[in-house]
Amino acid sequence: MHARVAAATTAALLGGTVLILPTTSAHAADDEGPVVVAHRGASAYAPENTLAAVDKADDLGFIWVENDVQRTKDGVLVVVHDATLTRTTDVEKVYPDRAPWRVADFTAKEISRLDAGSWFGRRYAGTRVPTLKQYMNRISRNHQKLVLEIKNPELYPGIERQTLKVLSNEGWLDPGHLRSRLIVQSFSPDSVRTVHDLRPGVKTALLGTPSVANLPAYSRFADQINSSHSTISTGYVAAVHAFDGPHGKPLEILTWTVDDARTARRVAGYDVDGVITNRPDVVRRALSGY
Repeated sequence: MHARVAAATTAALLGGTVLILPTTSAHAADDEGPVVVAHRGASAYAPENTLAAVDKADDLGFIWVENDVQRTKDGVLVVVHDATLTRTTDVEKVYPDRAPWRVADFTAKEISRLDAGSWFGRRYAGTRVPTLKQYMNRISRNHQKLVLEIKNPELYPGIERQTLKVLSNEGWLDPGHLRSRLIVQSFSPDSVRTVHDLRPGVKTALLGTPSVANLPAYSRFADQINSSHSTISTGYVAAVHAFDGPHGKPLEILTWTVDDARTARRVAGYDVDGVITNRPDVVRRALSGY
């Protein structure tokens, strides 16, 4: 085993009380702190995964946003988190006889009728569920960067290829975007591997906190391991950084969902590469000076 990997593995197994390795995270080279990613847009301040949330992140000065992509009955990719539409739209009112109101059971036209903002507040009444194409147009206009999650890929065979096609059509698979503006992630290792196999130049991320023993296998097709903040430690982050990903650079780790200053400072102390948050302004203030 490589000495860097062996040391990090030992630290992780000992509970991560001591940082054994030299810093290898992406932000360390230029002394910047963790990147702050607006989760589903600035979703503490505008309805999640909508263009309003993207614009709010932009208004607050945040470049990186995160979203979730699923597919309609007629094959259109839309930006929505849950497998059903009940929590964030008025689907039960508009289509009362269509239970259980799954995204996959509605056409894009039907979903476009739904109010995806009133649940969050009156000022957002009439906000719509965006298609991925609409979403990409908006973040391109805002000059933002994207962490795109392929959600529930087991429900949508072929969604990886389709997602890449939309990204390509919208100009997001050119060298500039691939170099610094796009990450595609999923909880499914098979989905992440498929994206990497189809377009090896795309930066990819596996969501979750896999065991250190499994990191060598995942590092063949994932550039990042993006974990819940409650599941990581200094030792685990060091273990992730000890492995090189498919593009020959140390694996990175973004952590979610961090919405308070104390937790933000804790995970920054672990040397994470990024923090995904509903409250990007709160995290930015907490990390000023990192």
